[in-house]
Amino acid sequence: MPSTIDDVALPIGREDVERAAGVIEGRVRRTPTLSSRTLGPDVFLKAELLQRTGSFKPRGVLTKLASLTRDEKERGVIAISAGNHAQAVAWAAAEEGLDALVVMWTGASEAKVAATRGYGAAVDLEASGPAEAFARLGVLLEETGRTLVHPFDDPLTIAGQGTVGLEILADVDAVDRIVVPIGGGGLISGVAVAAAGRARVIGVEPELSTALHSALRAGEPVDVEPTSIADGLNAPFAGRLAVESCAALERVLVSEDELENAFRFLYERAKLACEPAGATAVAAVLAGKAGGGRTVCVVSGGNVAARTAAGILAGR
Repeated sequence: MPSTIDDVALPIGREDVERAAGVIEGRVRRTPTLSSRTLGPDVFLKAELLQRTGSFKPRGVLTKLASLTRDEKERGVIAISAGNHAQAVAWAAAEEGLDALVVMWTGASEAKVAATRGYGAAVDLEASGPAEAFARLGVLLEETGRTLVHPFDDPLTIAGQGTVGLEILADVDAVDRIVVPIGGGGLISGVAVAAAGRARVIGVEPELSTALHSALRAGEPVDVEPTSIADGLNAPFAGRLAVESCAALERVLVSEDELENAFRFLYERAKLACEPAGATAVAAVLAGKAGGGRTVCVVSGGNVAARTAAGILAGR
């Protein structure tokens, strides 16, 4: 039976998230949830930037890979990503002894491309941007017969990402709200399932990267042209599963200035070397957009180019 949030049917239930937790137990890090005196006594930081490969993504990838048949594994896997999912797929595939091909695109972070290759995956850079990359993915899927490991629009991936929420609820007493960055919508969908009936979930998107916001306004996934400095959230569209399940959730937008301010705060005061996408939830809290109460911000990743980090920290 699918679970519901405010009478909206979800593709998975809490039992699926709990099952995913069992699948990945011992294979991912149980990342710490840290207090922050500067943010306040009731604000905490879920440090997913300390996860393997530098983001929450291995949770969903390992959950998906565990479901594959022998034939699917033998055919190898394929994924598409600006970087964090790419690295997670490359690492997890190597752990499983699977051949992996990742579609990225010209202009993607050179550090993330290099890391993906370093974990052992082949990288396709034929596309000029995210939208063209998804078209390229379709071509390669047909040509190679590989198994798709989608970055956000897959129930198993969503269940794996939801384990972030389970850990938060286990580690912090009486949580009122969990603040979550949104790209394609996989993480917030999973956390919403895990936290249903136990904490409010607030999604945060950059003003310049509004895949889910635009989709919910249209009632279906629509193409966007994201340009935020938070490149880890620059999905060209939201997942259909997220659109179906997140309409009732609270959502806010943050500006590029608010993102950069949060990035500097996390570096300088919390000593967390995050990426801009990882600072998104904290940006909403610092800007007073996430409400009050006992709050946990998901710091979702830490894969940032040195030049980008230096520019933000210098106030450029």
